Amino acid sequence: MATGASRADRTRGRLLVAPPFLFALLLLAVPLTVIVLFSFWSQDFLTLDRTFTLANYREALTDPLYRQLLFRSVWIAATVTAVTVILAYPVAYFLSFHVPPASKGLWLFLITIPFWTSYLIRVFLWKVILGFNGVLNTTLETLGLIDAPLSWVLYNATSVVITLAHAFAPFAILPIFVALERIDRSLIEASRDLGESRLTTFLRVTLPLSMGGIVAAILIVFIPTVGDYITPRLVGGPDGLMIANMIQTQFLRLNNAPMGAALSVLAMLSVGFVAAIVVLGLRRVAGLGR
Repeated sequence: MATGASRADRTRGRLLVAPPFLFALLLLAVPLTVIVLFSFWSQDFLTLDRTFTLANYREALTDPLYRQLLFRSVWIAATVTAVTVILAYPVAYFLSFHVPPASKGLWLFLITIPFWTSYLIRVFLWKVILGFNGVLNTTLETLGLIDAPLSWVLYNATSVVITLAHAFAPFAILPIFVALERIDRSLIEASRDLGESRLTTFLRVTLPLSMGGIVAAILIVFIPTVGDYITPRLVGGPDGLMIANMIQTQFLRLNNAPMGAALSVLAMLSVGFVAAIVVLGLRRVAGLGR
C-alpha cells in the first residue's frame, strides 16, 4: 500500500510540475538553443547559410569594436551592481532593524512605487535631470557650486550607471531585506553579551548571515544590466553604448542574425563567468568571517 501511495504521489507531482516545465522549455530552452545554432551559421542579407562555421566568434573576439563593447558592458554592469548593492544594504538594514514591524509594510510599499511608472518614463526623467540645462545643473548653478553646466553627467557611461542604479535599486533592497529578516536576533544579542562591539557583531554575525541576500541582489542586478539596451541608447551616447545595442543592430539593422547570436552567446558566457567568480568570492569571504 505504501509503495502504491508513493507512486501515486510521484505521478501527481510530475503532473503538477509538467506544465511549468514545458512552459520554461518552450520559452527559454528552445529560443536559447536556436540562438546557439544561429551563432554557428552565416548570413548574406536574406540568404542564411547553415554550414557550420566559427567565423562569427572569430570576428567577435578579434574585432576591437566588439571587444570594447563587451568589456564596457561588463564594467558598467559591475559598477551598477556594486553601487546598487552598497547603497541598498543600509536601506535594507534600516528597514529590518530600526523600523517598527507595523510600519515595515508601508516602507516596502514606498520602495516599490517606482515600479508603478513605465521604465521608459523613468529613463526620460533621468535624461531631464542630468541634461545640460537639466535639474541637476540648474540647481548647482543656482547654489553657486558651479560656474558652467556639467557636460560629463549625460551621454556617457556615468549617466548609464546612475540611471540603471536607480532602476534596479528595489531589486537589490528586497532580497537583502528578506535575508536580514531571517536572522535570529538572539545571535546578535549573544554576540553583544560576549563583549563584541556593534561593528564586530555586524562583521562577524549580521553580514555573513545576510550574504545569501547579497548574492541574490548581485545576480538580480548584474545579469539583466549587461543585456540592457534601452538606457544606453537614450542616455548613454556614443561612449555609453553596450553590447546589447550592437546585438540589436546586428539583428534588426544589419540583418546579420548569426553575428548577433554569437555576440549574445559571448555576452551570456561573460555574465556567467563574472557572476560565478563574484559568488564564489563572496562565499569564501563569508566563510572566513565565520
